[in-house]
Parts: sequence; structure tokens; C-alpha cells
Amino acid sequence: MIQYAIRRLLLAVPTLLGVSMLVFGILRMLPGDPATALAGVHATQEVVERIRAEHGLDKPIHLQYLGFMKDLFRGNLGKSIRTALPVTTEVVSRLIPTLELTAVSMVLAVLLGVIVGVISAAKPYTVFDYGSMLGALVGLSAPVFWLGLMLMLLFSLQLGWLPAAGRGDFRHLILPSVTLAASSVALIARFTRSTMLEVLRSEYIATARAKGLRESRVILRHALSNAMIPILTIIGLRFGALLSGAVLTENVFAWPGVGRLVVDSISARDYPVVQGAVLMIAVSFVFINLVVDLLYGVVNPRIRYD
Repeated sequence: MIQYAIRRLLLAVPTLLGVSMLVFGILRMLPGDPATALAGVHATQEVVERIRAEHGLDKPIHLQYLGFMKDLFRGNLGKSIRTALPVTTEVVSRLIPTLELTAVSMVLAVLLGVIVGVISAAKPYTVFDYGSMLGALVGLSAPVFWLGLMLMLLFSLQLGWLPAAGRGDFRHLILPSVTLAASSVALIARFTRSTMLEVLRSEYIATARAKGLRESRVILRHALSNAMIPILTIIGLRFGALLSGAVLTENVFAWPGVGRLVVDSISARDYPVVQGAVLMIAVSFVFINLVVDLLYGVVNPRIRYD
């Protein structure tokens, strides 16, 4: 397993290199100039040129990229053009709120999605099944920003039960986590239902029922355990999607996470911060996929990594 993990990490290097090149190139194609944004619209050309030279923006793009990679291999992501603080400090300080929001959303998505999916598969074509799948369809279709605003309007402005925005105690976490988890709950529920229905048609499930085992034991012990590998795959993919897709949720609820930092940095043409944030999200994707692959062996001992 250790050798497999090392191979996967080595294979991730070209992926992260491609991500860095793509992000670096796209940022340079955006309209606007970071030096002008930092100096202000009324600054003289001399001031703008001086700021551009200070941050290395006057060099050709390939030299800028080589300098970026040279600093990256030294563990240095550069300094923010806006605040002059190290990019690592800026991103890590925002990464903790994002991980907090993503973790709570993922717990909600897994618990609700798997439970609803299992019950729907155990009782197919019933009122609960039709109602839950209709709700899942709505959850997949509802835009994140619209759902967030509707929840804010109902529970904050109309009922006054929960705070509308910001980060504070656990109450501030409820609305953004529910908003972020909605589509994942729907996707995991639908995927769990379809996977469980396929497993429940298997011969060994019929054999287990013929032995007189309780239906709950058949579903949880035999069916769900064998359906967990594809479910784990979709959970891993959704966790990465939540981590990178919190941009809209964080902006709707003024949550001080990486997503909001990226949006603000793009508006200010703060290239180093955007590059550092995207790279950290890409590294998180790679790590999550590796953990999911290793969990396959835990769920199914027949899987070997030799």
C-alpha cells in the first residue's frame, strides 16, 4: 500500500505542473494590469512601471513562470500584490474556514444522501422513493446562489432563527453548509439508490434472504457493504467538488474562505494569491482521491495494491 501511495503521489506531479501552467497562463490573459490596480487610476506612468518592476511583471511571461516555479520548489508561493503578505499566510488563514464549511457540508451530504438512498432502494416505487428522488432532482437543479438567498430570506429575514452572513459560532455555519451540501445530498442519494438496487438483485442477496436473515441485516451487512466502493468514489469526487465549489456559497454568505479570497484576488489582479489558492485546492483534490483509493482496501479486503 505504501508503494502504491508513493506511485500515486509521483503521478500527481505532472498533474499539478499542468494546473500551474494553465492557471498562470489564464491569469495573464485576463484584461487589466495588477500594477495599475495597485497604484490607482490617478497614478503616474512612472509609479505604475516601478510597481510592475518590483513584482517582476515587466519580464516576459516565460521568465515569470520560471521564477514562479523556482520559488515554488523552495516552498515559497510569493507575496500578495495587494497586501505584501506571504501568499502561504493569506491562503492558509482562509483555508481553515473553507475546510470547516466543506467538512460539515460533506458530513451532511454523506449521512442524508446514503440514508435516503438506502431507504429508497429498500422500498422502491413507494411514496418515500418518489418523493425523495423528486427532492433530489430539485436539489440538483437549484442554483447554489438562489438556494442560499432563499434560505437566508426564510430563516434569517423572515423567521430570524439564524444569522444571515459572516463566520462566528455554529449557528453561522448552518445555512452555508446546508446550501453547499444540497446538490451533494441529491447526487449521493440518487447514486446510492441505483447502486443498491443493482446489488439487491444479486443472487447472494436472494441467498441471504432465503436463509431467514432479517431484512435490515441483509440490507446493511450484505448489500450496503458491497455497494460501498462506487459510493465511496462519488463521495470522494463530491468532497473535492465541495472544496473547490464553495466560491459561490462563501460569497453569498460572506464566509471568509478560500473561495471568497480567490474572487477578491481575481478582481484585484493579485496573481500570486490566485495561483497559490488554486494550487492548494489541486493538492487537496489529489490527496482526497488518494485517500479514497486507499479506503477501497479497507471496505473490501479482497482489493490488493501490489
